[in-house]
Amino acid sequence: MYHVILSIVFTFLTFQAANGQVSTAVEGTWMKYVAPAPESIFKRFREAGMDPADHTLTDVESAKVAAAFAVLPPLHQQVLSSRLHSISFMDNMPNTALTSPVVSEDSVERFNITFRAGILHETISEWATKKENTLYDKAGNNEYTVSIEAGDLDAFVYVLLHEATHVVDAVVKMTPPVKQASDRLAPTFITKGIWHRINVPVERYTDSLVEKTLFRGGGRMPVASAPEMYRALSKMPFVSFYATASWSEDIAELETIYHLTHKMKQPFHVIVKKGNDELARFEPMKNRQVQKRLHQLNVFYS
Repeated sequence: MYHVILSIVFTFLTFQAANGQVSTAVEGTWMKYVAPAPESIFKRFREAGMDPADHTLTDVESAKVAAAFAVLPPLHQQVLSSRLHSISFMDNMPNTALTSPVVSEDSVERFNITFRAGILHETISEWATKKENTLYDKAGNNEYTVSIEAGDLDAFVYVLLHEATHVVDAVVKMTPPVKQASDRLAPTFITKGIWHRINVPVERYTDSLVEKTLFRGGGRMPVASAPEMYRALSKMPFVSFYATASWSEDIAELETIYHLTHKMKQPFHVIVKKGNDELARFEPMKNRQVQKRLHQLNVFYS
């Protein structure tokens, strides 16, 4: 029933977005948080040689943002209502999104989430495919393609889910709070048996090939190795290569892909082809190692 309600809500709100209609009641709930990014974020990008600029949302973009917030899980909405400081949209931003703590007058830790405005005009499939391909070097192997089929919802839906999960994680402490990567902390129900430290999986889930990937601190892999890479990933309890980066990315990816597939009934699978021949297909939600973890996500929907 929950996924039916989500589907009705999202369909109604995205219909409004497509027609430039913004529901005042829905928009008012979350759109009041829209503000320019903190100066510290602009400074960070400028120092990296970028030329970031604040992006003013159009009516259609505002409706898309409101629609995405409306279908967040209950715990996300509860936490964000008290801990969200602001949401910002930026042009000429080098990455997709950035969640940052903001010092407030009442000493309560709140968060700004800054998004690259362009994702409001990409589908999840388009955006996820581009991101996945940053893993690979296609030099001399242009006949190989790696794509993610994840439906036609706005990429903002995925990215908001992911970044909002980081906020929930930081507030509820689903993963151990870490000050330094070398910290060894008592595991939580999310990390127990999977992570040794924030960016070090337990030995059982450490694979020599996966360790060479970009998201594990390595470099781009030859695209011809993609089938072998997904076979290795399918033996691990992670929904994506990005989830192997750290336990905070693990829970954010796990909850995001679960919510999209189980609650919003969207597809999510990776396909590797050589020409017209399919060489590999990775469907994280059919991975038994992942399925064993899904009960951990009930906390988001209580």
